[in-house]
Amino acid sequence: MKMYQQLNRNSKFFLIAVLVSAMFVACGNDKEILYNSPAQHISESEKLTIPASIELPSNLPGGNTRVATFFAEGVQKYKARQKAGSDPAVYEWVFVAPAASLYDAANTKVGTHSAGPTWQLSGSTTDSIYAQQFAPPKTATSPDQSGIDWLLLMPKIGKTPTGIFTDVSYIQRIATKGGKAPTTAPVSASDTIDVYYTAVYRFTKKNQ
Repeated sequence: MKMYQQLNRNSKFFLIAVLVSAMFVACGNDKEILYNSPAQHISESEKLTIPASIELPSNLPGGNTRVATFFAEGVQKYKARQKAGSDPAVYEWVFVAPAASLYDAANTKVGTHSAGPTWQLSGSTTDSIYAQQFAPPKTATSPDQSGIDWLLLMPKIGKTPTGIFTDVSYIQRIATKGGKAPTTAPVSASDTIDVYYTAVYRFTKKNQ
């Protein structure tokens, strides 16, 4: 009887230990999810030092106002192209377009980023913007070795921004991770590849 009671007591202690351990694991997972959330990425991006090459103009005396900030997660699409003059043919990767989902600081998916390049908010035909490079392009090397360049872009000429983007003057791509074309060259003209990437996009207007 005493042996049974001891075994029963040991079983209870074991069960409690398992439950406590599970709680710690769950808490750890919650922290990991929180840390890797769009909200966390956006928050961390506010601490970054922006290189001079992609800084916003001061536009004094009015200055600038941030209109929106989104975290993007998706791919950079590449296709093969034959290098000029190569015989036999030698191929290289050329950029095609992004394909990413946009998330806000509340961890809500709010739109897409795609060819154009363009940013479009979900469920709306009135919140969109196209962009183009400045001349010459304004770029900065990403601190992440696999990350595509940081950029400062302008609204695309001939494509009027709409909705919340109506008065946007600048689009910045920062905090990039991944997205670079592979270092291994394609082997045929039909090769394509999607490279995973993340980034933060800032949309800013010049105050009048």
